[in-house]
Amino acid sequence: MYAPAALLFLVLCWRVLRERRRFSNAVLLGLTALCALVGWLFQLISSGTASGTVVAGVLLAVGGLGILLLTGLLFSNGLRMVRKEGRSPTNLLSLMAALCVVGLIALLIAAAVVRTPVMLGVGAAALGVACYLSFLFLSFLAYAFLYGRLQVRRKADYVVVLGSGLSGGSKVPPLLAGRLDRAREVHARLTGRGHSPVLITSGGQGPDEDLPESHAMADYLTDRGFPGELIEREDKSTTTEENLRYSKAVMEKGNPGYRCVVVTNNYHAFRAALTARRLGIRGQVVGAPTARYFWPNATIREFAAVLVAYKRTNAAICLLFVAAGVLVWALR
Repeated sequence: MYAPAALLFLVLCWRVLRERRRFSNAVLLGLTALCALVGWLFQLISSGTASGTVVAGVLLAVGGLGILLLTGLLFSNGLRMVRKEGRSPTNLLSLMAALCVVGLIALLIAAAVVRTPVMLGVGAAALGVACYLSFLFLSFLAYAFLYGRLQVRRKADYVVVLGSGLSGGSKVPPLLAGRLDRAREVHARLTGRGHSPVLITSGGQGPDEDLPESHAMADYLTDRGFPGELIEREDKSTTTEENLRYSKAVMEKGNPGYRCVVVTNNYHAFRAALTARRLGIRGQVVGAPTARYFWPNATIREFAAVLVAYKRTNAAICLLFVAAGVLVWALR
């Protein structure tokens, strides 16, 4: 019963050793956990004992209560994000996720009560898509947590800090300060191992900024005693992909055989690693701590961006669930 889970776990370990910056690793981790859970539940139910059935029922009940609790937490976090960060679309993601969960529950209850062919078909399709997206999100969350705790290589030639915007046109905000402080820690650890890397601050000048982000980031570091001669400024980029692409050009020019460590926030680390792999950057990504209230909304945003990056595959699978809903409607 546990053989599929064991096989998937071995494949996962092999793929992580070869290349840890793959979204397929997250999917394999999710499938491993799912197969192990199914095997355990099957063992409990097939044992024929009352305790096995009770445990399985308790697990299902806990799952249902967990969904309700998660919905409440998303609502609370969404309202807090609006109060602290404003009503921009990106700050409403956790609130929108909570509304989607409530809408799905209402739809499933309506389908179970009305039981018309159309409602059953729509409910089946919605449930299938929701289960698929939930599986991907939990897999993404678990592997992102694991990726952030994998050991960084002992040597690196560069430490790259990704910009995230300035406040007031010229000041480093707390979110970016956390990245810079984390970069200083990584640099100190690498220097302690006998190799002093160059630190690249990456970020261009936005329309509402008085100077490029990379310059403000470099000033933040030098004001706190970091050697200015070890800093290089990449001041053209405006997106994460440009941060990485332009920083790669700087590294290749200085050292074609470079290795690097990229620093961003913990919620952003895995997606930045996926982008770095796609661009052919030789290095890993580490994350800086993020304020707790900001983390849920930011994580949902990162997951949405990953879904868009693999939009063809995800759209095809979601269409399969829609087709299954149509089949349910036709059979009724």
